[in-house]
Amino acid sequence: MLSQRKFSKKNNPFTCMNCKKKVPPSQKTCRNHCPNCLYSRHLDINPGDRASTCRGLQKPIGYTLKKSQIILLFECQKCRKKTSNAATLEDKNQADQLEAILRL
Repeated sequence: MLSQRKFSKKNNPFTCMNCKKKVPPSQKTCRNHCPNCLYSRHLDINPGDRASTCRGLQKPIGYTLKKSQIILLFECQKCRKKTSNAATLEDKNQADQLEAILRL
């Protein structure tokens, strides 16, 4: 039996639903949040699958450190599901705003 992958790489540009700024693809990883205001959108059940029917706005609610990396924490304002995504502080295309992360 083949194992199903739980991660699908999606790294597309988008316009932030919260601040309306255009967000380019990340240079090294998949970005699911705005580097300016840090808001995200509830699109996935498993990372990158775009299978969620919720589509709610995900508010950044905090962060944690994991192996020297900042992990952003989100809560969907529609269904209240909590998710996380790695911060992209050194992205040459558009890095996350450290000041915005520290305000969480």
